[in-house]
Amino acid sequence: MDRRALMTGLAGAALIAASPVWSNSPVRPFRRITGTDEDPPEELQYATSTTLDRIGRIMAPVMVNGMGPYRFVIDTGASHSTLSPALAATLAVEPNEGDIVTLNGVTGAAQVPVVHIDSLEAGALLLEDQRMPIIWSSIMADADGILGVAGLTEQRIDVDFRRNTIEIRRSRGGVRRSGALKIRAQRIAGGLLLVNGRVGRQKTAIIIDTGSERTLGNAALRDALTERRYRNDAQDTEVSGATEHIVDGERWLAPTIKIDELSVGDVEVTFGDFHVFDVWKLQHTPALILGMDVIGVLESLAIDYRRREITVVTTDHQPRRWEARGST
Repeated sequence: MDRRALMTGLAGAALIAASPVWSNSPVRPFRRITGTDEDPPEELQYATSTTLDRIGRIMAPVMVNGMGPYRFVIDTGASHSTLSPALAATLAVEPNEGDIVTLNGVTGAAQVPVVHIDSLEAGALLLEDQRMPIIWSSIMADADGILGVAGLTEQRIDVDFRRNTIEIRRSRGGVRRSGALKIRAQRIAGGLLLVNGRVGRQKTAIIIDTGSERTLGNAALRDALTERRYRNDAQDTEVSGATEHIVDGERWLAPTIKIDELSVGDVEVTFGDFHVFDVWKLQHTPALILGMDVIGVLESLAIDYRRREITVVTTDHQPRRWEARGST
């Protein structure tokens, strides 16, 4: 398969799970409480937090062919960027007959049409002469496209959920914020970043995926946790993604997730035999997609692709458990 055509993690599962609690040991756990009347209008929201009644999203203003800016979902679990059908129509770009690529989503693969784009610019990222697939997925909602990690080799993404800001700039290091924790990462297939952590006492490969609504675990992690007797009351569910494939899954409260000095509690994980782990060659390794249900309760997140570092800042509110609200 042409590596340029590899795109993963474009949409998370359409599920509702318990909201997590981040903590930076040995400091007490923190919780962000958002969703007040002071939230800006939707068209001005670029870094929305996860709350009781919504899953947060990270959006970037993007210029395409010198037009825009358009709103793209930043998807750190997608290797390439895509356009919505509506934006393709606005730009008056049409695919050539037979010009298709294979799209790899969470639950399966699909053949999708491709259009030629002269330029795409988002902050310090400039891509020219690009072939971009046309796709719509649930994570996009009213967005104009998805911004994947292709081309992000010398850049970093800075997201501040409290200030509702997103910046894509060149990596030059920077001053460490009070309370910030840097986590070393490694690059895998498609340029994605992977960090090592634990779920309970189980060593786990973790993908920080801002394009996934929910946190997902593969079958290898499910089996390992079951063997260690971490499994509790499970609820059967279905998981859908960017393709038409639907995968049966089971959702249960996972033990504490630890990444370096950080710990995340109260996370309901949906486990299943998801296609995307095969694409990443992680099907036999206990692995986890950390979605926006968890990422969206941080105060800030920075992903530095040149330094292969992820920096997080937890919030300074008192913790409380958020109960599961069922599934949709």
